[in-house]
Amino acid sequence: MSKACLIVATLLALCASSHAQTPRWPGKPVRVIVPVSPGGGTDIMARTLATKLSEEYGQAFVIDNRGGGGGTIGAETTVRAAPDGYTLAVMGGSYAANAALYKLPYDAVRDITPISILGTGPFVIAVHPSVKAATLKELIELARARPDALAYGSSGVGSTLHLAGELFRQMSKTELLHVPYKGGGAANADLLGGHIQVIFGPAVQLLPLLRSGHVRGIATAGEQRMAQLPELPTVNEMLPGYTVHAWYNFWGPRGMPNDIVLRLNASVGRVLKQPEVIEWLRGEGMQPAHTTPAEFAIQLEREVSKWKSVVRTGNIKAN
Repeated sequence: MSKACLIVATLLALCASSHAQTPRWPGKPVRVIVPVSPGGGTDIMARTLATKLSEEYGQAFVIDNRGGGGGTIGAETTVRAAPDGYTLAVMGGSYAANAALYKLPYDAVRDITPISILGTGPFVIAVHPSVKAATLKELIELARARPDALAYGSSGVGSTLHLAGELFRQMSKTELLHVPYKGGGAANADLLGGHIQVIFGPAVQLLPLLRSGHVRGIATAGEQRMAQLPELPTVNEMLPGYTVHAWYNFWGPRGMPNDIVLRLNASVGRVLKQPEVIEWLRGEGMQPAHTTPAEFAIQLEREVSKWKSVVRTGNIKAN
């Protein structure tokens, strides 16, 4: 009996010791890496989420802007971090595009722990008012009749704006002239000035220009018509399968504890139901898009595969 009691006491002590060695999460500030400089949509989304998570967990979620390398520096920093739940990342759609364009020192799909997609919204195709095309059909006919006469701008070679135009070119069998800029703002400015004729871009950048009448909307690139621009058809109605979205995503390094992932995923669901967050996303031309980690992983793999095909077919090379 004495020996049995000793064994039980030993086991209880071991269990207590094991429990004591499992720290409460989060027990210290959590770093949220954002791969761009402060001020853009991805940064605002990350700061909004970080503020809400700080309130929920009673621990600081601190934004760490790691710009450069088209977002790859911030992504690699996250991938290389310890998978303990104290380093997370909020990225934009360029994360998938980078995986298609660059030879990265990490696998964009397999080296992360997906948590959730945060928001998504379709791209918009817009033209300068001087373009003699009021519909998507007319734009395609004009581009086919005058190869390379229509120039479209992007935020750089391999950017999502560039790849959206290249995917359109491939699917519509047209020849458009690509003009890369150092940012989407510069491309929009030249569209307003008539120096380029077409742009494929996120709704948040183009909605003010469309509403002012300085540029003309042709189509949106979602599966369904956009609530903010219901008069515009989708490209998908004429070119089945053409979809391009701006999207925000939330993830950490591969190997994060499942209980932390599930807690964060549930927290994201609560954040994305808050009226002020919904209102901000809609102002960005987006909708809340809470997903399971598995759904996020599937979406990411599809995006990377799609853009790899576009890059390969278009023989696109990074600068």
